[in-house]
Amino acid sequence: MTLFQRKEADMIIVRNIFIAKPGQASKLAAQFKSAATAAKMPKFRVLTDLTGDFNRVVLEYEVDSIVGFEAQLKEYATNETLKNAMKGYTDLYLTGCRELLQTA
Repeated sequence: MTLFQRKEADMIIVRNIFIAKPGQASKLAAQFKSAATAAKMPKFRVLTDLTGDFNRVVLEYEVDSIVGFEAQLKEYATNETLKNAMKGYTDLYLTGCRELLQTA
C-alpha cells in the first residue's frame, strides 16, 4: 500500500522539528502552542527534548491525507491570525525540518 493508497483510518502525522537558539526553546514552544491554537490546528501537540539534540522543539499534528496537508499549507499562508501569532519565530531557532509520517 502506498502513501496515496491508504486505508481510510490511516492518518498522516506532520512533525515540524526545530533546534532553538540557546535559551529560546521555551519561548518557541509557547509561540507554537499559541499559534496552533489560533490557527485551530487539529490534534496538535508541542514537544520539547529530554534526549537527543539540545533545545529541540517539535510541533506535531495530524491531517487526513497529503491532499489535506497541502490544502492546510495554502490556508495557513493566507491566515492573518496565524501570521501574527508566528511573527518573529524565525529569530528563535537555528535549523528545522519537517517529517510526514503515515500511521500503520
